[in-house]
Amino acid sequence: MKLHTELEKNTLELEGLQKIRTDYDYLLAAFKEMLQSLGEEKLAEVISLGQNGADRDLSGMSDRKLAQAIGISFELLNLVEENAATQFRRKTETRLGPDSTRGSWAETFRAWKSMGISEKKMADLLPTIQVMPVLTAHPTEAKRLTVLDIHRELYILLVKLENPLWSDSEREQIKDDLKCVLERWWRTGEIYLQKPRLEDERSNVMHYFENVFPETLRLTDQRLKDAWNYMGFSAEYLQWPEHYPKLRFGSWVGGDRDGHPFVTPEFTASTLQLHREGALKILRKELVELARKLSFSEFINEIPQKFISQIRDWTSDLGEQGQKAVERNASEPLRQYVNLMIAKLDNTIEERFDLGDKCYYRNPMAMSEDLRQLRNTLITLRAEQVAKKHVFPIERILDCFGFHLAKLDIRQNSAYHEIALSQILKASGFSDFDYPSWDEEKRLEFIQGELLINRPFLLPGRPCGPEADNVLGYFLEVKKYIDKYGEDGIGSIIVSMTRSLSDLLVVFLFLREVGLKEVRLPVVPLLETIDDLIAGPKILESFLDHALVREQREIQGGLVQEVMLGYSDSNKDGGILTSRWNIYKAEERLSEVGEKFGVKMRFFHGRGGTISRGGGKIHRFLESMPPGSVSGQIKMTIQGETIANQFANRLNATYNLEMFLSGTARQALTEKESIDVRRYTIMDELVATARKNYRELLDHPKFIEFYGQVTPIDVLEQSKIGSRPARRTGQRSLSDLRSIPWVFSWNQSRFNLTGWFGTGAALHHFKKNKPEDFAYLKQLAEEWPFLKFGLIQIETNVLNSDPKIMRMYADMAQNPSVREQLLKLILDDYQLCNTAIENLLGSPVNERRLSRLENHKLRKDSMDILHSLQVRSLIHWREMGESDTKKSHERLLNLLLLVNTLAGGLKNTG
Repeated sequence: MKLHTELEKNTLELEGLQKIRTDYDYLLAAFKEMLQSLGEEKLAEVISLGQNGADRDLSGMSDRKLAQAIGISFELLNLVEENAATQFRRKTETRLGPDSTRGSWAETFRAWKSMGISEKKMADLLPTIQVMPVLTAHPTEAKRLTVLDIHRELYILLVKLENPLWSDSEREQIKDDLKCVLERWWRTGEIYLQKPRLEDERSNVMHYFENVFPETLRLTDQRLKDAWNYMGFSAEYLQWPEHYPKLRFGSWVGGDRDGHPFVTPEFTASTLQLHREGALKILRKELVELARKLSFSEFINEIPQKFISQIRDWTSDLGEQGQKAVERNASEPLRQYVNLMIAKLDNTIEERFDLGDKCYYRNPMAMSEDLRQLRNTLITLRAEQVAKKHVFPIERILDCFGFHLAKLDIRQNSAYHEIALSQILKASGFSDFDYPSWDEEKRLEFIQGELLINRPFLLPGRPCGPEADNVLGYFLEVKKYIDKYGEDGIGSIIVSMTRSLSDLLVVFLFLREVGLKEVRLPVVPLLETIDDLIAGPKILESFLDHALVREQREIQGGLVQEVMLGYSDSNKDGGILTSRWNIYKAEERLSEVGEKFGVKMRFFHGRGGTISRGGGKIHRFLESMPPGSVSGQIKMTIQGETIANQFANRLNATYNLEMFLSGTARQALTEKESIDVRRYTIMDELVATARKNYRELLDHPKFIEFYGQVTPIDVLEQSKIGSRPARRTGQRSLSDLRSIPWVFSWNQSRFNLTGWFGTGAALHHFKKNKPEDFAYLKQLAEEWPFLKFGLIQIETNVLNSDPKIMRMYADMAQNPSVREQLLKLILDDYQLCNTAIENLLGSPVNERRLSRLENHKLRKDSMDILHSLQVRSLIHWREMGESDTKKSHERLLNLLLLVNTLAGGLKNTG
């Protein structure tokens, strides 16, 4: 049976690959016709050659136009692949059942059932699950916002073509629409000619919060319900909103100020207000639609007297406003009830708090109680189906978005906090105010003493210095928001580069300074480097054992502690294998600390879009977690272009949210395993060898010089693809460089070494010198999700690399001996990595990675052209220097277009 299923899946995969080629040819033909209509015959001829363009005549052709045409063809291919993936899942579920989709709810339920887990236990677990995708605006989104809208239009037209019932004339009209959208795209361009404002980035994430996620929530809930019914489970366990997992959303846009000077306190305040307005707008729209649906006549339905009395009371409380609400739908009490709810919500939106508590909604809980009464009334009337169809979705939206839309996390670097406190101490008259120079013991003694005193350092409004004023400024805005609306809209206070207990406790001094000490906002460590991940459990234990934190848990009954894990900096610090293994062990040890204190751990995974920064399929990522470390609550960043990749269309968004929810639930029932000493010993030694090899490259005295010459990092630092600077403090050092441009630059030059370097030599060492341990690793690669997922991801990065292209970029290095020395290190590890992973996974890559190899094949010819153009342009631009500012600027714009186009072909940035 299993063999039959695999054969069927392989057949469907081949059909999917053929569909990609067919649809891509269709879109390219439309693109060609559009170009020809604009007189671009030669360009159209080049594009129409598809993947057989080895003999293309590119002479006399504009680099800019060629890059733009290739870039659009890449994006068309990406759209086709996205649509084909959706159709593949549909076909697979139709032929093989919903449980055939890896990571789905149906597969999770099937697995639980085979383990002997009862329906009741499954049903009891579901409401305890809470996941939070956190949208960020790191500079990884290389596409203009206008172009993203064009992509959405094209996707809708592509999906429209799936309908087999269109007549020939109707299909021609769709093709004409496609060509019109393509022409607008061609005339718009791709790159940012001006750096996007924070307002632009905020508008982008607001689009998803307001227009995508409410509808996706409905579809995601339906997927869960369909899977439950498919398994034949009792419907009574999964009827109402309180039976479902909790989906929440977070955002860093307007709250993340780590190295981002443009996130001012005022911008934080306006973001919080915009979030609230967005949530209330969504709820009002839903209530208006609900009122249309509830045209129940009081002459036909026996409405409960309690419900009628509630309508009378509200009408009286709301006065003229209430009277208008009930007169609008005489004899239809359910509509009247919803009209009155709308009136109360309008007062909430307009902040007419002077009318009294009964005339507006103080908080989401009050609105939830009114919806629950409406639901119960419908149940009394035996209209349960109406309640489930029309009231249930609003209850879920209210539960998901509240009155705050998304929780805004506040993030700042520990070093910035040190400077801020030093400025506060100086302004307060302390003689020893050089806080950054204090050792940990002195810091803790000082903080402990201050936390026992309920007085601020300064009089309100006293300026101290730029860092202190900024820190206190945004905490003051947070206080104003909380005083007015409550805490729901505020997420976590995250301390980047947490290295010690004092880095966390100092936050409480800032909170005390603005009057927030009693609010007890969650203070969260962000463990980023390898050393910090190793030290993390000890830091957490000291934090949880601190008197202030113990008191906070006792007062709030707070049994959840959030810890954020950084994938980017740990990768830059030690390489991918070292990063992943140390994160894995940190999760285990942090979970043990939580267990010791009776605290449930909520891990916040700071993933990026690329594999190097933690990216990859969500369900496989979750499967690779240490057993017993997923409590059922989890947060995860969705960064840059990954937002559009995962959520730009509602079916893809539904799939990704299902993977997140289902994968978290599945891991929550995975029990902790006993430590396999041999496994850990081997992995520790393997990782130590990998890190040694990795550092040999990065610590080479000429590495920074080599890196700057063989990658387009200098172009990326001047790019217009994000509001945040590429470097935290502006220094030209590897440690100061953000992880995103670090990964982006290596990907652009096809080294991709952030995703594999160091692994090849380490695996080769084991295969050659410890064959028994290597054989054991091969066994683990079959049965241990962490290693299997890791090897597949590293192999993906190896496949995305290209030695021929590496050499092309390496030729720009000015020191031949250094170039050959470092290139040999890189290429040797590349070859060893390729061979070792294929050996560990047990079969040739061309048997296992059909889709990936086809993906490369469709792009290779055009990618080679783009790389040649980029190298040539880089050389000319660097030679110009500042001698001709105008020409240099023009060349830079061409380079930015090439960067963007290559990112589209590679399907990632940083």
